[in-house]
Amino acid sequence: MARSPSPKNAGRLLHTAWTSIIVDIEAGRRRRMESLFPPESLPARFVYSFARGFFMSETNRWGVATLTLHAGSEDVPGRSVSPAIFQTSTYRWHHVQDGLALSSQEAPTEFYARWGHPNGRQMETIVAALEGTQAALATSSGAAAMTLALVPWVGPGDHVVLGRTIYGETRNLVSRILGRFGVRHTIVDSPDSAAYESAIEAATRVIVTETPANPTLDCVDIAALAKLAHAHGARLVVDSTFATPVNTRPAALGADAVVHSATKYLAGHSDVVAGVLATDSEAISRAWDYLRITGPVLGPFDAWLVTRGLRTLELRMARHNANALAVARLLEKHSAVARVHYPGLTSHPAHALARRQMKGFGGMLSVELHGGEQAGLKFASRLRLFVPATSLGGVESLVQFPATLARITEQERLASGIEPGLVRLSVGCENEADLLEDVDQALAS
Repeated sequence: MARSPSPKNAGRLLHTAWTSIIVDIEAGRRRRMESLFPPESLPARFVYSFARGFFMSETNRWGVATLTLHAGSEDVPGRSVSPAIFQTSTYRWHHVQDGLALSSQEAPTEFYARWGHPNGRQMETIVAALEGTQAALATSSGAAAMTLALVPWVGPGDHVVLGRTIYGETRNLVSRILGRFGVRHTIVDSPDSAAYESAIEAATRVIVTETPANPTLDCVDIAALAKLAHAHGARLVVDSTFATPVNTRPAALGADAVVHSATKYLAGHSDVVAGVLATDSEAISRAWDYLRITGPVLGPFDAWLVTRGLRTLELRMARHNANALAVARLLEKHSAVARVHYPGLTSHPAHALARRQMKGFGGMLSVELHGGEQAGLKFASRLRLFVPATSLGGVESLVQFPATLARITEQERLASGIEPGLVRLSVGCENEADLLEDVDQALAS
């Protein structure tokens, strides 16, 4: 059965009428491009309306792999299949007076790279499509994305609720930086929704959680927290770095904003530091204003690297999910192991919840051995395929000992549920049999 032409093909059919069409699919904003007709002209408005309506209906039906390969293709000018890299800090104007019009726009992609660029826009369009949000904003790191998810929504006297186990720099952002400006916070003592409810105050503006949490793999009920937050007039921000949109889509469960350290699974190759915030258009407008002023922008090449990684996200996550589950099952059965933290195991206290809100259980797990810290250190040092390094989510397997990190105090670490002997494994895309053999020999006395 013949299919209707895609927006790109429709534009080519009308190529004799104008050299490019004015399209910004996800955010609904028209961006200025070279045209034989002005953007306000009837032909341009007709094509924009057709392209936007058709493409949105297409992306609503597409699966993850199709989205990562085709969403955002209109955001990068040119005819190359692999998007060009716009490695420039500024753009030529047709006339001097064009600067006034461009500088009055929000996030123009061809004005000044701190404000935006085509490579960033393509990455943002893909992530927004994957997360099912109105828009997204690329940032220079996951920490920057979390900052932009929080700062525009809080001020002196406001209150923030933090999950028990949360990324250390998120905790530091709220306690050490926002706290200096009169923002108070409460850290819950349990992943249960009841703990969050008891922490809410009249001044609570934002609830921040991470699921699965780093490194304890605690899981929280996103739908329940969203309902709770909204009942008290607060926003729910979910750090979904461990899950990725392949396994969980927090916005579909009611979350107001989703944060990723794109350094990890989204990029997936341990070769770029990046972040992204996915949320509604109003929140992106607020976040972009702070980004423009404070400058945590993602460069064009880095955005290109993340987009390249996104193209294989679903393929990689299938391997990460399968390998981590296999490693977790092996560890759980071994006599040297005291406890395995992985939501894919039936022994995990939130396994039923994870099954409800996750399609796969991710590539991260942590393990505690009989013998505590010394046994954990011995196990980690004997691994051959798991590279001892910080970070996670790359195609290669990594091992880390969270207790050796210095960015949170010992008291904070213990309150977060991180025991001294806990070993964190980022299970990569190697062959399953090789990983199992490596873990088994590392456990041998």
